[in-house]
Amino acid sequence: MTLLDEWIEKAEGDYKTAVIINRPRKEPQHDAACYHCQQSAEKYLKAFLILQGVTPKHTHDLEDLLTECTRYDASLTVLLPLVRFLKPFSVQFRYPGDTATATLAKGALDALRP
Repeated sequence: MTLLDEWIEKAEGDYKTAVIINRPRKEPQHDAACYHCQQSAEKYLKAFLILQGVTPKHTHDLEDLLTECTRYDASLTVLLPLVRFLKPFSVQFRYPGDTATATLAKGALDALRP
């Protein structure tokens, strides 16, 4: 398995985790679903950079990663609204004081769907 394959596998694992834990019939975990969606997007962007022969930065900032990706494919700028939406989820709901809604979690999942 190549490094690219590993990044993609990890990205898909985060997405699948978000889907499973957001299922409404058994105590959905909207906070964690949002977090895993952000993590999935981050790993997909890093996989794209790996594909370009670039070692990704150690960052969770989706906008910075997307900016770097657009150096290799300018058409990726269309992802900016989605990246801006997902970006705060790396920390926003990880601690007490703020809670994700079902609508927000659905939006995060929708942001990752092709």
